[in-house]
Amino acid sequence: MRILLNEKPCNVEYGETAFQVRDRIKEEADVVVYNGFIIKEDVPLNENDRLVLIKRGEIPGEDELEALLAARHTPGVHEKVKEATVGIAGLGGLGSNIAVSLARIGIGKLLLVDFDIVEPSNLNRQQYFIKHIGMYKTEALKELISQINPFVQVEIKTIYLDETNVEECFKAVDIVVESFDNAKCKATLVNEVLSKMPHKKIVSASGMAGYASNNIIKTQKIRDNFYLVGDLTSEAKPGNGLMAPRVSIAANHQANMVLRLILGEKEA
Repeated sequence: MRILLNEKPCNVEYGETAFQVRDRIKEEADVVVYNGFIIKEDVPLNENDRLVLIKRGEIPGEDELEALLAARHTPGVHEKVKEATVGIAGLGGLGSNIAVSLARIGIGKLLLVDFDIVEPSNLNRQQYFIKHIGMYKTEALKELISQINPFVQVEIKTIYLDETNVEECFKAVDIVVESFDNAKCKATLVNEVLSKMPHKKIVSASGMAGYASNNIIKTQKIRDNFYLVGDLTSEAKPGNGLMAPRVSIAANHQANMVLRLILGEKEA
């Protein structure tokens, strides 16, 4: 009987259980992940089941690492995610969090676009560290992602996006993610994608400043290829700044919508 053991084909005996395979192949494994779920009680194995064996604290070899990174995915998800290319415009509070979430799920390729450098004021909500201050955000985020998931292909473009270069910049991606904090830049990117690349999907955001209720941040389908995240009212202004909790919530709404689109889910 064929199963996938640490994402590689493996033949096991009919009637064998997850723990029996563990004891036979990697007795020292502390964690057994069965079809994306850590099990504490033994279960019988079936054809095409996925089994991942992990020893706590052990640094696996490169050939095994990617399988372990994807071990908690729902079966069948990783193959589709691995084939996707996503472009992110703006690498601030939204974009840096989106990129990290997509890297953690094993996205195939990220195109990261920004022209700015990391400033101390960015650290209150963006996925950077003190050591990154003064670095271009593109370079800092590429380095960070390499420490999270080295199997993600990362292309960077340290440029300012406007009407003259949006189409050329994102022509090779499957999905565009708008993650600017400037309203004019947001509008420009969305308009350029919708008017010049109508076959591409774009996920944008508006309204995540301050500390209002989490529950009014929503993902809405505006048209077939345009999705908008946020409460649509909470703009950043004096007395209502950008803070990690709500920005991260909106960013992960965007990241999850990207994942849904990759998997063929079209509703928000």
